[in-house]
Amino acid sequence: MMKSNTDIFYKSHDGLELYARDYGKASARHTLLCMHGLTRNSKDFHNLALLYQDKFRVISVDQRGRGKSQYDSYSDNYRPDIYCQDMFSLIKHLGLDNIIAIGTSMGGMMAMMMAAMRPGMFKGVILNDIGPVVEPAGLKRIQGYVGGLGPFKNWYEAQQSLRAQGPTVFPKYTNTDWEQFAKRTCELREDGLIHFAYDTAIAKAVKMENTNAVPSDLWQIYSTLGETPVVTLRGEISDILSLHTLEKMQSCLPNCQTAIIPDVGHVPTLDEPDSLAAIDAFLGQFNDK
Repeated sequence: MMKSNTDIFYKSHDGLELYARDYGKASARHTLLCMHGLTRNSKDFHNLALLYQDKFRVISVDQRGRGKSQYDSYSDNYRPDIYCQDMFSLIKHLGLDNIIAIGTSMGGMMAMMMAAMRPGMFKGVILNDIGPVVEPAGLKRIQGYVGGLGPFKNWYEAQQSLRAQGPTVFPKYTNTDWEQFAKRTCELREDGLIHFAYDTAIAKAVKMENTNAVPSDLWQIYSTLGETPVVTLRGEISDILSLHTLEKMQSCLPNCQTAIIPDVGHVPTLDEPDSLAAIDAFLGQFNDK
């Protein structure tokens, strides 16, 4: 029988109405908390949630200023430490425990920060193409397009724009792949145009050279995961997470596993066979605990 998913709206600590999608049974022993990247939203985890909703409760979030979550009138609040506070509000709202974090890019950075803020809160962590070092070349590429594109007259135009941004990220994507990617990335609004599904004001914080939004020593933050089981996925051609950083991450933590996802840059979409194999193997240790 196909399970349904439920829309959740909750209040942040500063009064914004935020959104998450709830899959699976609330009675499941473990919850997968799925946190997306900078310009992404909860749709990125939809297919993954459908795969695991029989074994886990899966919560996929829209961070403030993305998807169905309210936009923040104060753009300085678009920063990871504030997003972490939003996640704590969601966890309290739903009464979640036995949480396994799945964090893509910015969402992975949040998972590390949340674990440092509240040691032991995660039973496991899946980091998708992110680590304690963000490569300058990749950051520069992201800064170059965030908030500066769109709106588009139609879905084809949106698809072509995304394709132009990412030929080195998804070199083997087909037309169908790009069409599906566009539908997860953009939305049709009342003006009849296709817009990115995020507040363009998030670009302000991303382009600031100096910000207090991210701790200066992410290796120290990462180390607080301690003996927590971790698996880190790296796109083979990622310009954000280097192979050197990945190897150091594995050597720093005793329970860190790694996987290389071939023919993908930043970031794997988690529907690749190698991504699913690594995630499935990692989650297998929690099924009966």
